[in-house]
Amino acid sequence: MKLGMIQSNYLPWVGYMDFIDDSDLFIFYDDVQYTRKDWRNRNKIKTQNGPLWLTVPVLFSRNDTDTRIESVKIDYSKDWVRKHTKTISLSYSKAPFYEPYAEQFFNILNERHERLSELNIALIKWMMSVLDIKTEIKMSRDIASEGSRTDRILDIIDKVGADSYLVGPAAKDYIEVDKFKKAGIGLEWKGYEYSEYPQLYPPFEKGLSTLDIIFNCGPQSFKFIKSIKPNDRVV
Repeated sequence: MKLGMIQSNYLPWVGYMDFIDDSDLFIFYDDVQYTRKDWRNRNKIKTQNGPLWLTVPVLFSRNDTDTRIESVKIDYSKDWVRKHTKTISLSYSKAPFYEPYAEQFFNILNERHERLSELNIALIKWMMSVLDIKTEIKMSRDIASEGSRTDRILDIIDKVGADSYLVGPAAKDYIEVDKFKKAGIGLEWKGYEYSEYPQLYPPFEKGLSTLDIIFNCGPQSFKFIKSIKPNDRVV
């Protein structure tokens, strides 16, 4: 059984959804330190004027050194929901599959989730349903685990009964491969390389939120979220 585990992101890109689909079990790793200026609370869509960042404002100070992602609250003193709704509507109202999916998406956006993690996960689960991704989902906080960094990951792997672990290329900076070899756990680097798909406002722009694929490709979206670069088995 292959385990994948990442922090929740706001309106994640295609690679994130592909990562979930490649996993037999996916864990939202949200009981770790929140990081500023990261993918946790922002992502890019495409407008008539090119890519644009959409950011969810949060109640978090740069001096907070022990604030978990799952504890970070959304700042509703700023009118971000209306702004995101307006920007997305203006950018995608002419997309072929905007109408079938827009209401579902905006309903989630307007549910006024208290915490960022709750909003992210609700939107990711909606994307999973649209893409027909059926991977089992768990939260890291629900798994009693010990250790830090690689040791904690291996403990979680053991607790859930996985025999293989999927990671993104960025993990090469901190994953201790020898510990996986010693534990007899398979290790696989995720391949991230995607085909172009029909998109508004040429030229084609890569690395956008999966929302861009859903509104442009509808029922055909799934085939565009699968990497044409195979995963690299390390252990």
